[in-house]
Amino acid sequence: MSASSLVAHTLGWVSTQEIPEPVEARPWRVEDGPRPRVWVWPHGDRPALEVWSRGRWRYAPVTARQDWADGRRFYQVEVDLRGETSVCVRLYQWPQPGLRTAHRTRSARPTDGTEIHRS
Repeated sequence: MSASSLVAHTLGWVSTQEIPEPVEARPWRVEDGPRPRVWVWPHGDRPALEVWSRGRWRYAPVTARQDWADGRRFYQVEVDLRGETSVCVRLYQWPQPGLRTAHRTRSARPTDGTEIHRS
């Protein structure tokens, strides 16, 4: 075991070599039960996650949060998984080891996205 791995293990840190890439979630389906509650933020004040991909943390602004009826929470993010400026949209269940908070929003509350899309 290397010295840095020993320190990480002793202090309870997770070595980046041990972080699995997050598993992408499938979209909600009717058979999943009631529609999830969807939350969105203003474009200039969105929270962000970091997504572990190809050995690096990638910045990922949150475009929506979905709260499913069974209690699970999902985040839809825009992320460049390869580090090549090719951004894609991904849905991830929270929490999982390959995701972490980059920053929170300054807004007091997100907007109920279900109401926005009904207009």
